[in-house]
Amino acid sequence: MQQFKGTGVALATPFNEDKSIDFDGLERLVNHQITNGVNYLVVLGTTGEPTTLTKEEKEAVKTKIVEANKGRLPLVLGIGGNNTAAVVEEIKNTDLTSFNAILSVSPHYNKPTQEGIYQHFKAIAEATEKPIILYNVPGRTSSNVSPEIIIRLANDFSNIVAVKEAKGDLIQATRIIQNAPKDFLVISGDDMIALPITLAGGAGVISVIGQGLCKDFSSMIQFALDGKVKEAYELHYKMMNGIDLIFEEGNPAGIKSMLQKIGICSDEVRLPLLAASEELQTKISDFVDSL
Repeated sequence: MQQFKGTGVALATPFNEDKSIDFDGLERLVNHQITNGVNYLVVLGTTGEPTTLTKEEKEAVKTKIVEANKGRLPLVLGIGGNNTAAVVEEIKNTDLTSFNAILSVSPHYNKPTQEGIYQHFKAIAEATEKPIILYNVPGRTSSNVSPEIIIRLANDFSNIVAVKEAKGDLIQATRIIQNAPKDFLVISGDDMIALPITLAGGAGVISVIGQGLCKDFSSMIQFALDGKVKEAYELHYKMMNGIDLIFEEGNPAGIKSMLQKIGICSDEVRLPLLAASEELQTKISDFVDSL
C-alpha cells in the first residue's frame, strides 16, 4: 500500500456559472496535481460535492478524471453512505478497473453503535477485493469510529488497508498508529494536524488545501516521511493561515476560492452551499499573494 503514502487530494468538482460541470477546469485541476508533486487523487470525496451530482454527472466526472490522469497517479473512488445494502450494491455494480482503492465514509445521520459500524464495514469488505480506506469524520457523520473498531476491522479484513482519520484528535490517531497492524495506514483527514500525525508514524494525508498549494503541501508531507522535521514545520507554518481560511465558511467554498485565485476553475458551488463571501475571497487572495 505504498501508493497511498504521501499526499492524496480530495478533488473538487469545478462548475460553470450555470452550475454545469466545468470539464476543462477539472482537467486543469488534475494536471495541476500531477505536475506539482501530489501522490494520488481521491475522486468524488466530500470536497467533490457528490451529494449534489446526479448519477450521470458522477459517471462523467469519473470518466474525465480517469482520462485526464492517463494512469499517472493512483486513483481512489469515494463510495459510501448510510444504507449499507445500497453501498454494497453500488460497489458491486461499479466498474472499478481504473481505481486502486475505495474510500468509504462511516454512516452518517443514523448514529449506529460501534458494532453497527463494524458490521457496515464488514459487509463492504466482503463485497469487493479492492483495498478499502475507512473514512472517519465525526464532524460530518455525528458518529466517531473508535480506535478499537478501526483496529478490529484492520485485523479481520485484509482489504481494509487504511483509515482516513478526520476526527481532528491527535491522541486518537496515535492510538490507532500504536495498535493497528504494522502495514495498516493511518492517513490524516485534517490538514492542520497532517504533519504531526505523519511524524507520529502516519502515512500522510488526504488533503483539501493540498490541491491549491500542491507543491508546498506535498513537500511538507514528504519531509515528514523522511524525518526532516525542521524543513516540514517551516512549510507547515507558512501554510497554517491558509488552512484556517479555506475552512472558514466551509468546504469546498474556501478551496474553490483559492483555485479561482490561481486560475484553475471558478468558485461556483451548488446549493445548499454558497460561494465564499467577498471578504473571505479577499483574505484568501491576499494569503496566496503573500506566498
